[in-house]
Amino acid sequence: MLLLVTNRRDITMDYVVAELQRRKAAYFRLNTELLPETLCTLASYPRSAWSIALGDRTIHGDQITAAYFRRPGAPIAPNSVNDAGERGYIEAEWGSFLKSLYSRLDKQWLNSPTNIFLAEDKPLQLMLAHELGFDIPATAITNNIQSVRRIAEVGQAIGKPLRQAVLTGESERVIFTSRLNKVEDQQAEAIAITPFIVQSEIVKKYDVRVTVVGDQIFAAAIWSQDHSETEVDWRQGSRPDLKHEAIKLPIHVEEQCRRLLKRLNLRFGAIDLVCDREDRLWFLEINPNGQWAWIENMTGFPIASALVDELLRIGRDSVQA
Repeated sequence: MLLLVTNRRDITMDYVVAELQRRKAAYFRLNTELLPETLCTLASYPRSAWSIALGDRTIHGDQITAAYFRRPGAPIAPNSVNDAGERGYIEAEWGSFLKSLYSRLDKQWLNSPTNIFLAEDKPLQLMLAHELGFDIPATAITNNIQSVRRIAEVGQAIGKPLRQAVLTGESERVIFTSRLNKVEDQQAEAIAITPFIVQSEIVKKYDVRVTVVGDQIFAAAIWSQDHSETEVDWRQGSRPDLKHEAIKLPIHVEEQCRRLLKRLNLRFGAIDLVCDREDRLWFLEINPNGQWAWIENMTGFPIASALVDELLRIGRDSVQA
């Protein structure tokens, strides 16, 4: 049985569920915000000695052959608990329970939560990509105006967050990749507040999203230069008409993508590249738990099927071990 760890609103997981249902494969979808509605037991040993009962269905640890960690939601305390302190306590305890459960599945994950967390380190990604032979734009992770200038003085530079791209609050905002204008002395104090990523801008022909599942590669050109608002960051503007096209990567780049995932201990990854006007490919970053359903919609790539294939393969290997 496959365990799908996510939340009720995760549309991407719906694609995996549909594929599993088509194959009549056994699965359990754990929407983790609902965990306080379940009855759970986690014994100290063996590793598989745990169970979760929700409604009329109960799963046991020894039934699980592979697991997909997608977008788990924070557990929500029952509505009957009104005291804020008690709600915080309950939700924190359920969060701790989840962490213990995750560790029990260490060898069965598509990507384990620990490996996802470690792989989200963008400076590490860039370092490993360089070691593997990818072309990398000139980059600095800095809060020092002099380091910013060293890149900006060579040519047009762009800036983007090191990790947190969403500003929460009364009006939630997304920080997109943006071009940096002339760097002035009076900006030094603002730049020093927090480190960010500054890179030489690659003049694009198009963006490339590479979805890697096991050894399978699905590469799509995103024709971001067709619209002014998507030139720097194709996510900006949320254009439904943005052209996506299936492409074939050079064999050596495909192999670099596979090797990068292996270095990061991942079986799935969404890699962002850009293709310049001389058809040279440049590495930007990898999302170890990235979205992919829209790529399947736009290109017809069988990504959900590939993910199910990989999960079933993990399951077979775990049974044979």
